[in-house]
Amino acid sequence: MITDMIEVFKTNVRSKQDAARIVKNLKEVMVASKINFDLEDCDKILRIERTSNAKNNYILRYMKQLGYNCEILE
Repeated sequence: MITDMIEVFKTNVRSKQDAARIVKNLKEVMVASKINFDLEDCDKILRIERTSNAKNNYILRYMKQLGYNCEILE
């Protein structure tokens, strides 16, 4: 049985345009994943739901390359 994994990241993304661009680019790499931002949350949450193995290192590096802070929320 495949179970969904939900990873939650704290970011400093502020604009809806930036969030939409990031989601679009991440979905190109993680096709079967559900990806969204909650910019209303004080932690500017990036939420990723997937059934495959974690790609946390990729996500953290990608966000850093874009100039954003990003850390896994426990």
